[in-house]
This record gives sequence, structure tokens and C-alpha cells, in this order.
Amino acid sequence: MAPERALAVADASVVLTHPFVASAVLSDYWRLTKPEVSFLVAVTTAAGFYLGCSAVPSPIPWIPFLHTVLGTLLVASGAAVFNQWMEYPFDARMRRTARRAVAAGRIDPKHALMFGAFLSLTGLAYLRLAAGVLPSFLALVTLAGYLCIYTPLKRITPLCTLVGAIPGAVPPLIGWTAARGRLDGEALILFGIVFLWQFPHFMSIAWMYRDDYARAGYLVLPDSPARVPVAALQTLLPLVLLLPVSVLPVRTGGAPVYYSVGALLLGLGFLFFGSRFVLQRSGPAARRLLMASIIIFQPFCCC
Repeated sequence: MAPERALAVADASVVLTHPFVASAVLSDYWRLTKPEVSFLVAVTTAAGFYLGCSAVPSPIPWIPFLHTVLGTLLVASGAAVFNQWMEYPFDARMRRTARRAVAAGRIDPKHALMFGAFLSLTGLAYLRLAAGVLPSFLALVTLAGYLCIYTPLKRITPLCTLVGAIPGAVPPLIGWTAARGRLDGEALILFGIVFLWQFPHFMSIAWMYRDDYARAGYLVLPDSPARVPVAALQTLLPLVLLLPVSVLPVRTGGAPVYYSVGALLLGLGFLFFGSRFVLQRSGPAARRLLMASIIIFQPFCCC
């Protein structure tokens, strides 16, 4: 037996015979899927499916619902793995991401590539069989847009946030089309809400880790005096637009009137934290905006 192969077999036996080592490896693969981000994708997909069913009064088909959420979750997890495979040399330069499994060398990049491909292809096939052609196609467009357009643009232009917000807002459309079999105007409103929500959410992260991003060569914010106005514009303008867009479901007749009260209160609260961030431009203000975006996100999608 060749020395390299003998060493590989020995390493595998160590993993299999030591539960703590095996647990650490599984934990690394789990973290590769960015479960906290994938969970938000699952929430918006579930909201799209639920609201798609609500548009036509009928019982919610729970089995197709679960199939749709699971398939989308697999694709989102695969996209997260692919993203870390593509960016691991740059992740290694950032304090926030240097401990990620691929960047730190705990998982071989080739293994991450195969894992991401397995999750993505499985999710796309699952959606095609369980939810239909249109949801699967939308998931494919989201995957391609995120990996092939948004991810490279992060190192080229601050407009990457605008581009990345498009695939980021598609999951509710996947849920809606799985429930209805087609896209409707109401689904595009939900798309608009999630699209606008992403700007202040990501600006808070970009500001908190602006030095890290600059160290790795990312241009999510300009490395110039234009940084402040760009961050302010991409925070406040979407928050202001979110107020009228979030009450559109009442105008279209798909939501009760009390929904508009809740949506406006949430939107005004979101705008308050966004305004504080723009005025103070501090780490704590950015962190409060980030927390507000997460707390507000789920009621916005589920009203």
C-alpha cells in the first residue's frame, strides 16, 4: 500500500474510532451550509407558499409545503457551501471568517466543492420532482445569480448589494409558484419586501466588518470618502420605500386592514434604527440595526 494511501486510511480510521473527532468534522460540514442564513431562506419560502395558498381559500397541502421548503433549503445550503469554496482564500484574510472550515484548512476545498454540488443538485432535482418545473427553475436562477454574478461582484463594485438582493428575494417566489403553479402580482410584492429588507440588513454587516472586508479586497463599501453616503443611501432609501411597499397587500385585497397597521409600525421601527445608524455610524448602532432587521424580518414575511 502506498504511504499516502496508508496515511489516508489511518486518518479515516481515526475519525471513525474517535467520536469527538467525528463530531467536529460533522460540525464543520454543518457550518459550511450557513444554517442561520439557510433558515431565513426557508422562512421566506414557507411564507411564499403559505400566502400563495391563502390567495385561494383552501386547506394548506402540508406535504407539498414541506417538500418545497426542504428542496429550497438544500439548494440554499449548497449555495452557501459553494460560496465558501469560492471565497476561502479571501475568508482566510478576515478575522470574522478565518476560522471557517475551508479557510482554516480543516476541510479540503475539493471536498467542499463536491459537498456543495451534491446539496445543490439534490435540491434542484427534489424541487423538480416534488414542486414542479417553475420552482426548480427559480431555484436554479437564484443559485446561478448568487454564485456567478453577486459573489464575483463583491470584489469589483459596491453595486454588488443591489445585484445580490435579487436572488436573495427569489425564495418567496419559489414557495408561491409551488403553491399556485404561476407567478402573480401578490408574489412580486412579497419579492419587493424581501428585496428592500436586505439593504439595511447587509449595510449593518458591511459597516461592522468594513475593515475586514477591505483587508480581503471586498468592495461592498467604497474605500474612499464615498463610503458614508453610499452606506446611508443603501440604508435609508430602501427603508423609506419599504413603508409603501409593505402595505400594498391591503390595496390588492389580499390582506386584512389590520395588517397595514402592523406593517407600518414594523417599518417605522426599522426606519428608526436605520436612521440612528446613519447618524451615528458606529459599531453599536450597526449592531442594533442588524438585530432589528432580524427581529422584524419574520413578522414582515408572515403577516
